[in-house]
Order: sequence, then structure tokens, then C-alpha cells
Amino acid sequence: MNEPLTIADAAPLIRGGELTPSELLEQCLRRIDVYEPAVRAWVYLDRERARQEAEELTKDIQAGNYRGELHGIPIGIKDIIDVYDMPTGCGSKLWANSYARQDAECVKRLRQAGALILGKTVTTAYAFTDPPVTRNPWNLDRTPGGSSSGSAAAVACGMCLAALGTQTGGSLTRPASYCGVCSLKPAYERISVEGVLPLAPSLDHVGVIAGCVQDLSHVYRVIAGPMDYVKYGGIDVYDPLPVGRMWNVELKRAFGRAEMHVQTTNDFFAERCSPAVREQFASFLTWYRGECEDIPMRSVVLPPSFAQLPDAHLTIMASEAAEYHRDRIRRHPDDYPSSITALIERGLRTPGAQLAAARRLRSEVAHELRQRDQPVGLVTPATTDLPPTPETTGNPVFNAVWNFLGLPTVSLPYANSDDGLPFALQIVGEGFREDLILIHAEKLETELALPRRLPPVPDPPRGS
Repeated sequence: MNEPLTIADAAPLIRGGELTPSELLEQCLRRIDVYEPAVRAWVYLDRERARQEAEELTKDIQAGNYRGELHGIPIGIKDIIDVYDMPTGCGSKLWANSYARQDAECVKRLRQAGALILGKTVTTAYAFTDPPVTRNPWNLDRTPGGSSSGSAAAVACGMCLAALGTQTGGSLTRPASYCGVCSLKPAYERISVEGVLPLAPSLDHVGVIAGCVQDLSHVYRVIAGPMDYVKYGGIDVYDPLPVGRMWNVELKRAFGRAEMHVQTTNDFFAERCSPAVREQFASFLTWYRGECEDIPMRSVVLPPSFAQLPDAHLTIMASEAAEYHRDRIRRHPDDYPSSITALIERGLRTPGAQLAAARRLRSEVAHELRQRDQPVGLVTPATTDLPPTPETTGNPVFNAVWNFLGLPTVSLPYANSDDGLPFALQIVGEGFREDLILIHAEKLETELALPRRLPPVPDPPRGS
């Protein structure tokens, strides 16, 4: 099969009439036919409705009504995000046929930009760590990660050109990394969570998975921006930035380089890497120092309290998940698999003083990082190891610490193992500086020149 188009490839073709939204949709549907029986990335698809919408978007182009880079681009939506007249199942048996009556705010913005909502992608149950049905397209005996499992696998297989996901611990970065595609987890509250099932409201983020860094920017510019106060899992959340401060990546590409620098750290992350990841990441740093001299690299030391963040993150996540789910899990305990059940039970046992201490630690570490030259442009491995077996979704610790602090991160693949599994890195930014990390990630992606590839065509599932 041919290489999948990226949004950056497809948008000018659509605008110029060389490719119609209908033709692009059919390319995606053919890949779904090839990969989906084994990979199982989708929980809901309506092909005929998608074809009708693609025809309408094609007519819009012919009438001169072009809405921008996302016009006619097929996009998948994680199945905890509401899409009008599609079920929001959240990995639940009882909610599998619970149809949404309106779009989530982020989906509404995609539609306004002309995006084609292809369907709902598989999530782990309630967006936690219980293993999904989805398989890693590079090796069906490995996990795709979670909880945005289907979003990452669908993009990796070219079934859609981008997908929305969410992250409370490592649910965007980890699956994108395991599946060999890119992700953007923006700063906390940058993208509206209205119409999204909460897991832990003070930690939940909506983000993007796509085939290249430029595509992350295209989707992000549409769904990010100012919004009103909304009630989300019992907490008022708000994007504090006025529209005048919204970044423009084309402008920043010209002027942002002077602000950029790269940092690495040899403590928290190196100590938790597998030997394979440690060795490959060391090779990357050696390459970077030789090839990217115009953006210098320096080593930083994280504060000692940084090592306490994973436990504090889990304390807050468990407590807030328990607050949201406590009544429903009592009524429907069989609808909650083991990992999310254990998380809720932990939250119900957590003393208020322990929760307060975790929140205080988050504020203290964030303040200390700001005082000591916060790790703008810190580059670390995106995962502790290559994708493990499908009984787990992998260890999210390298992502959870930044999610806990609400800082933006971009991940991208940078190498492949001998058996074809992807290694990925993440770039951490200052609060609300997605612009700089996207620009730097795009430069890295260009310099690395990792060949774009599709996973091998899987064998039909047993019994088919």
C-alpha cells in the first residue's frame, strides 16, 4: 500500500482540486478494511454518513467555500469525547449505546473547520489503564498503550489523518510513542474539556495524535483557544488567555528560534529507562550535538522533590476519580474492570490531608521550576521501554510528571528497534508555550528524516 498522506500533504491537494474529500475518505476506508480486523482501533464507524459528509465537503470546495487546512480531512475521536449522534461508550458495556446529543467543544471546532469526523476510536475503560482490545499495529503481540489506544493505532495505520485523545497520566504520549506517530499534550486548560468524560478534572487534558508534527499544529490551532467557564467533573475550568495572545506558528517559526534551547537531565529519567531505551536515547543525544549545533544543548538538574511527583499524581488522580465515579461504581460494579476499580477504591481510602499535601507539592515544584529556569525545551525519552505485551498499557511515569504540572509536551518517533518497534522522545515546554516546542519538534523531525512507513499488513485474525 502507498504511504499515508499527512494533513500537510493532503490540504494543498484538496484546496487545488487535485484530491477530493471523497477520494481521501475512500483511501482511509480501504486501510480500515486492511488493518481493522486485526488492530481493532475503532469502536464506532458510520461509513455511509461519512461518505455523505465527504460529498458535501467536496461540493463546498467546488463552490469556492474552502475552510482551511482541515477541510475534508478524516479525523478519529476518542470514545470519551462526545460526537453528536454517535455513542460515547467510554469503554463501558452499559454506556455502549449512549448516544451524544451534541458535539464536545473540541469536536464542534473541528466541524467548523471542515474536518470529517470519521468515527469513535477505542479507549481503555473510563480512560484508565485496563488493557484495550486494540493491538499495536507494529506487533500484534504488543500493547498500543492507553488510554488513547485506538486513536494512536488508527493514525499509525493511515485509517485517519489525525485523531483526538485525552491524557490524565500518559494517555496521549505513550500510545503515540508505542505506535510510531506524534502527539501534542497541550498545557492544562488550553483546550476545552466540555463534553469529555472526566477521569481526574484537575489533570485531564484534550490533545492531538497525528502522523507528523506539522499536522499536530494544524489540528491544535483549530481546537485551542479562549473559552468560557465550564463545569467539568465538579470543577470550574477556564482558559485564561485572551485571543490576542494565541500563538501563530507560522510567525513563530520565523522569530521563535532565538528563544529556543534544549535541555537534558541525567537523573529522574535515566534511572527509570530500560537498557534499550537508555542506549538509544544516548545515541540520539550524540547525534543531536553533532547535527543541531545552532540550538545548543545543556544539562539541567531537577529539584529533589521532583521524584515525589508520581506518587502525588496518583493520589490526586485516585481521589478525583473516586469523587466522580463513587455512586455509579456502587450501582454497577461489574461495569468497572480491575484497574479502574482499584484506582477508585484507593481514592475512597485517601485521607484529605494526603490529598492536600499532593496538591501543595504540585504548586511547590511548579514554583521551584519557574525560579530555577524552568525546563523549557527539556528533551527526554517518551517512554520507559518499548511497547510491552498487551496485558498492560505500559508505564506512564515519564508523561505523568509533566501532566501533573500542566506543562505542554510534544512526542515524536526518532528511531526503530531491530524488530521495527518505535523509540520516541518528548519535548517539554514552559506553560502555554506550545509554539516553541512544536517549532523545535518540527525541526528535529526534519533533521532526523525518519522514513514515513505503514505497519506491515496483518494476518487475518484466527477463525476469520
